[in-house]
Amino acid sequence: MSTRDRLLALCVVFLWGLNFVAIHFSLEHFPPFFLAALRFAVMAIPVILFVRLPKVRLKWFLLYVAGFGTVQFMFLFLAMSLGMPAGLASLVLQTSAPFTVVLGVLFLRERMTVAQVVGLVVAVGGMGLIAFDRATGSDVGVAALLPIGLTILGGLSWAIGNIGGRLAQPDDSFRMTLWMSVVATPPLYLASLIIEGPAAGIDSLMTIGTETGLRALGGLVYLSVFGTLIGAGLWTMLLSRNDASRVSPMSLLVPVVGISASFAFLGEVPTAGEIVGAVIVVAGCAAGVMARPRSRMRRRAAAGIPTPNRTADADLAGVGAGTPDR
Repeated sequence: MSTRDRLLALCVVFLWGLNFVAIHFSLEHFPPFFLAALRFAVMAIPVILFVRLPKVRLKWFLLYVAGFGTVQFMFLFLAMSLGMPAGLASLVLQTSAPFTVVLGVLFLRERMTVAQVVGLVVAVGGMGLIAFDRATGSDVGVAALLPIGLTILGGLSWAIGNIGGRLAQPDDSFRMTLWMSVVATPPLYLASLIIEGPAAGIDSLMTIGTETGLRALGGLVYLSVFGTLIGAGLWTMLLSRNDASRVSPMSLLVPVVGISASFAFLGEVPTAGEIVGAVIVVAGCAAGVMARPRSRMRRRAAAGIPTPNRTADADLAGVGAGTPDR
């Protein structure tokens, strides 16, 4: 990853860390599935009117929509509505990072360096320390097994969406993210109608002028604009031009922001164990993402292959560099 891409990834980390506070406020007023549908619906109409369809591989685009846009948020919003704290949710959802790395190796034939593997293991270990500290601290029972399990399923869905977004190979990643909002809205609203009933969504809209309603409205605007439009758009762009195994570990930094924001806005006080775990996550993520793959010349030398001249090597590097047929 280039320095610019790393900085963009850190921007996404910050935006997504605040997402969980916004979700918490929104779920105080909106039913979970209706909120998930509403999050994308507010962007769907202007997208249909003003944004042209991107060129994508359709089946992989639909996988991206299903994993990243629909199923992830159904699981996450339901888990948080059942009592999953915002800070803990920001941590557990990052199981998407190791899931994405494994799926990238299995299905995209990506290769990982030793430094990447070590960095990922260290970061996951830091997440484990935070989870252990939360589970054994003074606030035992902060989340039941069901909300934790639902959040892990949300992380798996996110990982599947990451792979779909990379394989979709859009000509414009930002437009693909915008059209995800259009395609994801109907199944989410259908789930709300079936599970929550039509009255639940209507009642929440009719009482939007209340104190909780106004907070929820602010949270909804943040989720739509900063979480989806900007955050997801940048993330998809980063995945389109970098290996998934290099981009996805950056999401392990989201709990650092999420737990800090939960402390600042929701009064969820981090413990010493959580702070130590967050430092470990940062260190592991930095080690994995900053690791540079061996150059082609070094790989040739290690394999005992003679190094060609610069011109031949440059010609070889250009082979297959074009955009695959869609």
